Amino acid sequence: MRWWKILGLAAFAGVAATGVVIARGERRRRAYTPDEIRAKLRERHSESSPQ
Repeated sequence: MRWWKILGLAAFAGVAATGVVIARGERRRRAYTPDEIRAKLRERHSESSPQ
């Protein structure tokens, strides 16, 4: 019966770690202003479009 507890704690730790990683990535994405995002998209578009 004890190994069920260990398995449950390991699963809980995995879910918590995944949540931390997702929250950190979301914070990075939201740190950009709309003008910065627009400038980056325009830069990528100019690099990828043949002229």
